[in-house]
Amino acid sequence: MVDLLALSAGVFLTLVVVVFHFARGTERVIPDDIADDVLEHRAATVRETEFPEPMNRSIGGGAAAGAIAGGADAEGELEGGEEVEEEPSPADIPEDEVEYFEIEYTKEGTTVEVANNETLLEAGEDEGWDLPYACREGQCVSCGGRVADGDSREYVVHDNQQMLEEPELEDGYVLTCVAYPKADFTLETRETP
Repeated sequence: MVDLLALSAGVFLTLVVVVFHFARGTERVIPDDIADDVLEHRAATVRETEFPEPMNRSIGGGAAAGAIAGGADAEGELEGGEEVEEEPSPADIPEDEVEYFEIEYTKEGTTVEVANNETLLEAGEDEGWDLPYACREGQCVSCGGRVADGDSREYVVHDNQQMLEEPELEDGYVLTCVAYPKADFTLETRETP
């Protein structure tokens, strides 16, 4: 028949569960949002770096830490309060002022007419070539190339490149993703220092 002990134990446990279910517990206190405090503390403790990581705008990766730690209007100013005057980008040259230069891409075996408001990488991609690149911001050397005619500064304008040093520029190295032509020259793609 029915085991009276088992039935009473089952009813008792069911009642205990129902009581706990409907019993009021302590109220959960939701803390204030501390994200801004954490960011400010982190910005104050992370040192500023000379070399930002490609595509990284996090604190410690460059300007964000200075903007948070420095407070208001940190963009465009040095620590001493001096204004930094940004040079205009060759990409911003109006169409009526565009000049064209003959660039010989030796490894691709052809000469291309490239506008002075177009990068060497973009010109190659317009031709359908699969040229190497990674960041497209001049912060790595994946898109590297070499001007066979001499010092690259005589033939291209680098728009905010951060990787090539003086000796490398003298040897003709360029970052094709941020290099705009300013004269005719011969370019060897896929060349890195």
